[in-house]
Amino acid sequence: MERQVIQVIQGRPAVDGAGVRLNRVLGPDNVLDFDPFLMLDSFDSGNPRDYLAGFPMHPHRGIETITYLLSGRLAHQDSLGNKGMIEPGGSQWMTAGSGILHQEMPQASERFLGFQLWLNLPAAEKFTEPKYFDILAQDVVLVQESGRQVRIISGRYAGKEGARSHHIPATILDISLEPGVSVEIPVADENTAFLFLIQGNLDVEGETYKEKAALLLGEGDRVAAQAPAGEPARFTFISAKPLHEPVAWGGPIVMNTREELRQAFDDLQNGTFIKHSPSW
Repeated sequence: MERQVIQVIQGRPAVDGAGVRLNRVLGPDNVLDFDPFLMLDSFDSGNPRDYLAGFPMHPHRGIETITYLLSGRLAHQDSLGNKGMIEPGGSQWMTAGSGILHQEMPQASERFLGFQLWLNLPAAEKFTEPKYFDILAQDVVLVQESGRQVRIISGRYAGKEGARSHHIPATILDISLEPGVSVEIPVADENTAFLFLIQGNLDVEGETYKEKAALLLGEGDRVAAQAPAGEPARFTFISAKPLHEPVAWGGPIVMNTREELRQAFDDLQNGTFIKHSPSW
C-alpha cells in the first residue's frame, strides 16, 4: 500500500545559536507525530552574515544529532577532544548520550545549504557513552538511475547500504530528480517516515508541496514522489521505528521525565554534566 501525506509542516524562519538565521521545520510540537525524530533545522543562505556567528559551545544529552551539508563547510569541536570539518556532501552523526559539549561554526561560502536532524535515544540508552562518526562525501553510497540520483547517507536502497547508526537504525536518503521524473521508495510498515523538501517543490499523489516542507507519511509499505514538470527536485527521505516513550524536552537536552531533565540542568550548574572523560 502506498503511503499518503497526512501532515505538512512548512519550515518557518527562526534564529538560533549566536544569531544563525535558519528554517525551523520540526520542534517540540511535532514530537508525537514524528517519533523518534525530534527537531529538524534547515540552513540555506548565500549571505555569510546569516550564519557566521554559528553555534558556540553548548551541551546535549539524551539524543543524536545528524548534520548533513549539500554545500558549504562547518567546523566542529567537542568535549571529547574531537575536531574537524564537515565538507559538502558529508555528514556528522553525533551521539550526545550521557552528555557532551560541542560547537558548530559555519564557514563563509557561496551558499550554506544543509540541515540538522535530532534523533531521540531510547530510555535504556540515554546515558550511553558519547561518540560520533563522520560520513565523508566520498563514502556516501550513490545509486544512479534514469533521471534520478539517490545518495544513501544511512540505511538501504535498491539493494545497497549506507552507514549503520550506533543506536536507532534510521534510513536517510538524499534524492535528486530531474524534471518530471519519479521515484518509489520502500518503507517498513512499522516505521515513521517523512520527506523533507530541500530544493524545489515535489509532487506526491497529484499534490504539489513547497520547498522546505516536511511531509509526514501515513501507513503503507512504499512512497512515490515526482519532480514537477519543468523543474528538478531534491529532497530527503527519513525513516525509523518509533520509540513510543515519554519525552521531556528542555532546550538542547531530551530525557524521558521532568526529574531527569532537572537533574541534567543541575549537573550543568554543578560541573558534573560530563560523565565520560575526554580524550585530551
